[in-house]
Amino acid sequence: MITRKGISASPGVAIGPALVLDTEEYRIPRRPIDAAEVPQQIQTLDAALDAAREEVAQLRLAASRKLGNQTAAIFAFHESLIADPKLRTEIANLIESGLHTAAFAFGQSMKLRQQQFSELNDTYLKERVRDLADIEKRVLRHILGREREDITRLSEPVIVVTHDMAPSTLITLDRAHILGVATNVGGQTSHTAIIARSLGTPAVVGLESITGEISGGETIIVDGTRGVVIINPDEDTIARFSRLRQRDSDAAEALGEIRDLPAVTLDDQRVQLLANIELADEAREAIRQAAEGIGLYRTEFLFLASDRLPSEAEQMEVFRGAIRHADGRSIVIRTMDVGSDKMTHHLGQHHDANPDLGLRSMRYCLQHLDMFKTHLRAILRSSADGDVWIMFPMITTLMELRAAKAIVADVMEDLDEEDIPYRRDMPIGMMVETPAAAMLSSAFAAEVDFMSIGTNDLTQYTLAVDRSNERVAHLYAPHNPAVLMLIREVVRAGRKRAVPVSLCGEMAGTPLYCQLLLGLGLRQLSMAPKEIPVIKRLIRMTSMRRCEAIARKALKFDAERQIINLLRDELRKIDPESD
Repeated sequence: MITRKGISASPGVAIGPALVLDTEEYRIPRRPIDAAEVPQQIQTLDAALDAAREEVAQLRLAASRKLGNQTAAIFAFHESLIADPKLRTEIANLIESGLHTAAFAFGQSMKLRQQQFSELNDTYLKERVRDLADIEKRVLRHILGREREDITRLSEPVIVVTHDMAPSTLITLDRAHILGVATNVGGQTSHTAIIARSLGTPAVVGLESITGEISGGETIIVDGTRGVVIINPDEDTIARFSRLRQRDSDAAEALGEIRDLPAVTLDDQRVQLLANIELADEAREAIRQAAEGIGLYRTEFLFLASDRLPSEAEQMEVFRGAIRHADGRSIVIRTMDVGSDKMTHHLGQHHDANPDLGLRSMRYCLQHLDMFKTHLRAILRSSADGDVWIMFPMITTLMELRAAKAIVADVMEDLDEEDIPYRRDMPIGMMVETPAAAMLSSAFAAEVDFMSIGTNDLTQYTLAVDRSNERVAHLYAPHNPAVLMLIREVVRAGRKRAVPVSLCGEMAGTPLYCQLLLGLGLRQLSMAPKEIPVIKRLIRMTSMRRCEAIARKALKFDAERQIINLLRDELRKIDPESD
């Protein structure tokens, strides 16, 4: 029995036989051709590009039917690159000038692009290298006339083990026969992870060499919740993980029983539970989990899923879809929260050496007003269809906030002149994600309708820790005393000004922090939809008096370990079976 630790990409436990797929690497010799062969090679290239583009178009339609238009936009990048006349011209020139085969010229061109992306100092763009590799293999298959193994028509349930699982492959799998996925590479923000979570397929990625340790047909366990893969488990281990799987199923069933009950403490304090979403279609799942609204709709996926800026009409269509799925509940749309590193493919700019401290979020928007105004027009116009709120990310100074509000006012005036309807009393709020914003929260509260604490970035900036850096990730602790003091400061500032304050970082959906956050004064928590029932259950098991006592005690400690031990003990007191 061998246990391997990877990265949790999609929660759940899968137990079954492994199906190991090869990496589909094609050996392409550098065979020189005669000048007379050039037209035939270019014709082969054109036919392959046309066939690949048609395949991707069909994939996009399939993704749209299964997961909605926004998830399908992942394949818009594939389709647009394959159809890019610049790419075709570049490869044709390589064929003509170097007397290369179509396969060799195409492979060289794509490898260069992959190298350029991999050298960028940005996790998201680095992971787009896998999209480029997927495109390369698809087109090469048509050039070389090779068929890939068809895993869309499996006869028995399996766990797919592969070097990498391309989004285009995952979207076509027979969900009835794919129990789970394990890959050598990948991260939590990869398209593969996003789609696996959307499909509800347990997945562990970043296992480095898992394909070399499994021969296929062996029984394996994929624990996507804990990021673990076990090869050849013994009977006791299979029984233990089967119990975990059953417990998860029983817990989900039990949580379903409280779905329509309010999130209210034993001493009758009501707490509003909202959902964080990234794709418009996720709003449907949020409502299914009884979210009282959408507390954070991340819009940056619109800008990152394609190699061109989305139009006003395209953004409106997506926003209206989310509003429709929210079914009359409020929806907080956060304006684009990306940096120049992630937008280089749109505007051709140089990337920042340190993107977290560079031209990102509101700073970026304020320097690209045409793009920002188009974005705001789409949000405002969609607000005519529902209870839309607008929220600005990464505000650090009052001048940034005032500038952003002024641009919203300008866009409203333009819509008035064009007689286009929108919600004129739309609430305007901001994220509190830096120590500067937290310490100035009293001043900010005088100028916004609501505030939302983003503990992911607030923790990162307060502790100067990049949680994606494995060498320092252990120092990332949202329960650090400094972070807790900043949260308390923001809550107090909001209460003083009668401005609602929510918390939308990962802390909100973590059971360990639930009582502490309530004790710090928070009455609105926004989290991933699947986390809502668990947090609701805990709220209904505790009292506000108890939570406030926990918070007072935690704030007296000066060490993270003391605080985390306190929170674990207090959670077990109300929920002895907590993990």
